[in-house]
Amino acid sequence: MVARVGTVAFSGVQAMPVDVQVQIASGLPAFSVVGLPDKAVAESRERVRAALDAIGLGLPPKRITVNLAPADLPKEGSHYDLPIALGILSAMGVVPGDEIAAYDVLGELALDGALSPVSGVLPAAMAAAEADKGIICPQPCGGEAAWAGQKGVLAPKTLLALINHFKGTQVLSPPAPVMADHAVGGLDLRDIKGQETAKRALEVAAAGNHNLLMIGPPGAGKSMLAARLPDILPPLDPAEALEVNMIASVAGEIKDGKLRRHRPFRDPHHTASVAAIIGGGARARPGEVSLAHLGVLFLDELPEFARNVLEALRQPLETGKSVVARANAHATYPARFQLIAAMNPCRCGHLDDPSLACARAPHCAADYQGKISGPLMDRIDLNIDVPPVGALDLALPPPAEGSDAVAARVAAARQVQRDRFAPISDAGRAGHAVRTNADADGELLERVATPNGAGQALLSQAVTAMKMSARGYHRVLRVARTLADLEGLDAVKRHHIAEALSYRRQKSK
Repeated sequence: MVARVGTVAFSGVQAMPVDVQVQIASGLPAFSVVGLPDKAVAESRERVRAALDAIGLGLPPKRITVNLAPADLPKEGSHYDLPIALGILSAMGVVPGDEIAAYDVLGELALDGALSPVSGVLPAAMAAAEADKGIICPQPCGGEAAWAGQKGVLAPKTLLALINHFKGTQVLSPPAPVMADHAVGGLDLRDIKGQETAKRALEVAAAGNHNLLMIGPPGAGKSMLAARLPDILPPLDPAEALEVNMIASVAGEIKDGKLRRHRPFRDPHHTASVAAIIGGGARARPGEVSLAHLGVLFLDELPEFARNVLEALRQPLETGKSVVARANAHATYPARFQLIAAMNPCRCGHLDDPSLACARAPHCAADYQGKISGPLMDRIDLNIDVPPVGALDLALPPPAEGSDAVAARVAAARQVQRDRFAPISDAGRAGHAVRTNADADGELLERVATPNGAGQALLSQAVTAMKMSARGYHRVLRVARTLADLEGLDAVKRHHIAEALSYRRQKSK
């Protein structure tokens, strides 16, 4: 007799079904796990043995074989502990196999029989709901699994509690979906004195989901501006929250089963590797670009990042997805993020101040800014200079307008874009719906962002004078469309084109 328990393996955010087959046969006592298990899965033998001993159920002195099918699919992670244990208990007749077959099972076993939280419960629960199955997971992950909507969610605290539930001596209450509280940091645009041009660019970037590069000396407030961007962005809608939390679940970043509605804000250090930013490693984990999906990726000191890291950003910025290809793994993660970058004008940072700049100016600036390639710069919609704040600015009273007023205008502009693009599916870019102006391709822009006669004449003149690529041309249209949305106008006019062009950086001769 072979006992069967369902579980999953992960490829990106996709949960793939795995059949855990357990056979207890006569022969010399042995316990083997086959089916391409990694080290964590192979070690489950000892955790399962200890957990069963802890609840007074020793393994029978027979040959126990566990097969993880399909056998050619790599199995990684500690979440196979519980399905293996349930398979053994089903083969021993301790729990009913027909009832276990109605669930997909995930969970790591502690040596005392307690269930420890595991990653990937949300996508596993979604896959189980599509297959009309329930899911069994550790208690800390119950709130996460409950968001999938199926009725059969069991979240026991211990293996013994789960056994008692199937024996009818204990009833496990279904967990309730839990939402994490948004941590309010008290950051407000009122805290920043001066920098009105930079605040305007930040509002435009938030309204249209545009990429932004800020260039200025140390202490000008670039990082302060970037840190206040999350508070003026609208919260995730339910569909967006599901996308974001599925990535966070696979990465193991959901705590206590609580899903979040606020947009992610990731700010990796400039020493981060390609695998850390794009994704990869031995298990093809999601990188920062995917963890920032539908949120913000802030790269401070942009030229200090390794060149191969910066060049690796080009494909995710264009396609909205990160493809991690390794010899033993291949995974695709969503990566539709908003890039916010900051940098000094040169290595010393004081290019425009003759009393502080180094003797190599302006050549040091050309060398330093030259670390950012043209193709990457072409993918950035807004380029602004952030000048130093003077003593007179610091003596001024706080600005009257804060983050709340800006956030209201951003939310209104985003709603206009949502209504505009709601019927349109962007099947050519990772299957994602077009949500903002930054997502629109050239064909859509011709339909919704064609400027009036004066605006078109200015844009045509600028294309020649600024030597813009086709990508740069479309990015100007995207920004101009956002500027019109902020004003509540249907038509893109000449002054929208003019302001959008002011955010383009001139190519050096």
